[in-house]
Amino acid sequence: MLKIAVFATGLAGVVAEFVLSTLATYLLGDAVFQWAVVMSLMLFAMGVGSRLSRLVRKDLLDAFILTEFVLSILCAAASCLAYGLAARISEVGILIYSQALLIGCLIGLEIPLVTRLNRSYEELRINIASVMEKDYFGALFGGLLFAFVALPHLGLTYTPVALGAVNFSVAGLLLFSFLGLVKRKRLIVSAFSVSLVCLAGLAWFAEPIVTYGEQVQYRDKVVYATQTPYQKIVITRWRQNHWLFLNGQEQFSTVDEHLYHEPLVHPTMELTDKPERILIIGGGDGLALREIWKHKGVKSVVMVDLDPVMTKLARDHAIFRSINKDSMHDPRLTVINQDAGSFIKDDTGLYDVIIVDLPDPDSVDLSHLYSLGFYRRLKAHLSLGGTMITQAGSPFFAKKAYLCIYKTMQAAGLSLLPMHNNIPTMGEWGWFMAKHQNEASAGELRQRALQLEFKEIKTKFLNHEAMSVLVNFGKGIFDSKLLTQVEVNTVFKPVLPRYYAQGQWDVY
Repeated sequence: MLKIAVFATGLAGVVAEFVLSTLATYLLGDAVFQWAVVMSLMLFAMGVGSRLSRLVRKDLLDAFILTEFVLSILCAAASCLAYGLAARISEVGILIYSQALLIGCLIGLEIPLVTRLNRSYEELRINIASVMEKDYFGALFGGLLFAFVALPHLGLTYTPVALGAVNFSVAGLLLFSFLGLVKRKRLIVSAFSVSLVCLAGLAWFAEPIVTYGEQVQYRDKVVYATQTPYQKIVITRWRQNHWLFLNGQEQFSTVDEHLYHEPLVHPTMELTDKPERILIIGGGDGLALREIWKHKGVKSVVMVDLDPVMTKLARDHAIFRSINKDSMHDPRLTVINQDAGSFIKDDTGLYDVIIVDLPDPDSVDLSHLYSLGFYRRLKAHLSLGGTMITQAGSPFFAKKAYLCIYKTMQAAGLSLLPMHNNIPTMGEWGWFMAKHQNEASAGELRQRALQLEFKEIKTKFLNHEAMSVLVNFGKGIFDSKLLTQVEVNTVFKPVLPRYYAQGQWDVY
């Protein structure tokens, strides 16, 4: 019975770590940083809990059962507390980190208590080995359960409640199996009753609490929200306009998304002799694809987007279909749901146009798609006369990050044309168009761009005059002194997320 309990608590313990790490990522951003901080805090707290277990000198079974009941409430309430209080307090990170410390401390109590309970049945070497073995096996099962079942199907709304139910079941099983050995029956039975009521209440109210917490984070009404293994997808609406947010960051607004997608697609397509084979990295919403289909002669488009939920929404959801004009239904499109870095490493195709339409490089896991190695691989997949473009964040709010991408692409052997546009709902935004250096210099690329007319393409914003605005910058953006302070971004030295974090985003 104890070994079953240890297996279950090992499962619950690792899922608790993952839940809090994922919560921190969704509410605070920067997945690698948040997972590192939360996991480290919890492991430290587990050590503290193990040390505190020495203070428990008697009634070990009571202490273990009571610990599980308390854990059941704290774990089940994790999302409700985080989302509910996020609507009221600004420092939600402190709340999540405090939860990590408290839950970690209680998890740290479990193994020492069980080992001491089990010492009457097995000698020391077998006792410790068997207890640790079951705990680690439970952790493996918990990790797989979280990744493949809990997060995709229960989401952060009900995964914590299911997690609390595991701890509650362990405590209840031990309580009623060994009721005669429990010393403080009234206290433990009261804890059972309180935990049961709390779990039932959280199961009932979890969805409205989390929904309320999510809604408060957004200015407009949330009309759709879902959580995938990769990101939180939220759509909001104001009047007849919609916004898409991924992990809390705006990706587009129908108010002005054409100011982003037209410069992203049309100059690149027009500066390519025969834009027949197109590769889109990201762009799972189908809006860049909508612009691509406006060009005659396109024979095939390969879209590589990590999240299958995103591309399915773009293909099937009425809101997306209305915005992207059913661009995802064209038979010339091939959608590949895979990490772009892995895809481009293994792919053998050549493309006339490569469009990189990814979220901002605000974390280490995203920055590898803005790295020197990645741009070199993209260059190798660019056909003779081909053109590529990448979104590059804001040259105003995150100047160093913008220049870092500039220097990184230059180091990859590409001639660059910097571009920018003001997008009212997002601020000043930028791109870099690129060609092989032996095909066009930066100056030649600029001159060719300034001659574009776009007369045969139906656009809302882009024309010959607009192109001259897109490629001209004021003073200070490409300051030589500032450029010397910026390093090239590589996989082994991901400096880009640091530059991005140093941006003046609070100004906007």
